[in-house]
Amino acid sequence: MTSEHAVPFHRMAVDHVEFYVADVESTVEWLTDHYGLTVHADNAHEVERAGARSVALHRANIRVVLTRGLADDHPSAVYVARHGDGVGNIALRVPDAVAAFEEAVRRGAQPCEQPVTRDGMVTASVIGFADVTHRFVERSADVADNSLPGLRPVTGRAPALDTGLAAVDHFAVCLEAGMLEATVDYYERTLGFDTVFEELIVVGAQSMISKVVQSTSGAVTLTLIEPGRSKEPGQIDEFIKRHDGSGVQHIAFNSVDIVRSVSTMKAAGVSFLRTPGAYYELLGERLTVRRHPVGDLSANGILVDEDHDGQLFQVFTKSVHPRGTLFMEVIERAGARTFGSGNIKALYETVELQRQHDGPAT
Repeated sequence: MTSEHAVPFHRMAVDHVEFYVADVESTVEWLTDHYGLTVHADNAHEVERAGARSVALHRANIRVVLTRGLADDHPSAVYVARHGDGVGNIALRVPDAVAAFEEAVRRGAQPCEQPVTRDGMVTASVIGFADVTHRFVERSADVADNSLPGLRPVTGRAPALDTGLAAVDHFAVCLEAGMLEATVDYYERTLGFDTVFEELIVVGAQSMISKVVQSTSGAVTLTLIEPGRSKEPGQIDEFIKRHDGSGVQHIAFNSVDIVRSVSTMKAAGVSFLRTPGAYYELLGERLTVRRHPVGDLSANGILVDEDHDGQLFQVFTKSVHPRGTLFMEVIERAGARTFGSGNIKALYETVELQRQHDGPAT
């Protein structure tokens, strides 16, 4: 029998997402009031020692950490100075953090933080793509899933808005032209990911190339996107410009009922990208919707696609980032496990419409 130590990545999952931010409290308000996350821990007792202010939030299986560096040379402060607020670390839960770290480094990953044991947890970090890191997290059996080293529980918080969001589905990553193949190779070689989908998307005079890589467990998915080099500059090029390099364009959150989730979030003030009415008029020519009334989908701008295993429904928020970069996605999977070709194309076309409406980057 193969041991977990011999295959340190086979039960890998998303542990938490760490945002590097300039203002922790305003970001807490954004995630609690609009997305229904609840604050459950912080490092208020040791901010000076840690050199950063950190707050942890969660909802169901979604765990987010917000970090603001106190000194200009703190990784969070360096990231924010270059990119603005954004995803700086995608933490990966593994059975053995030391084994995962050592194996990843042996395969060519660049080490970032050596293994450390604290509060019943072992952590270690490697570089992922661009300046985004991956922290391996291992918890002993008696440590709660939401616990993180150096963070203490916070009590007395009001019940969260019930948005129905349940877990992180995937991360969409915009890469500079020419970086796609090397990034795919890096994840396959160092972390044992597999390429599960790839496509060239052409919309008018613009194009993009996408490859989806996934952990062997199927629980960690990255949609890697680079701009096509033979067409006019488009939204991926604009993200790279505004973000000052490669980075996470959006995070997709699973919902058990996307119509209810979107309706609740809209009532709480979240704005979603609009979908042209013609999309729904032509939808019946492409597929038969099996789960939600088309009228409900149209009223909420929800897109639908399918693969061999079923259907999926998705919608994208408008970015509220000062640079217009990071946004979110809500997705419901009704059997579908992969990414139908219409999904990524629909995202590209929808975001392109919004980009044209807002005008070019300055």
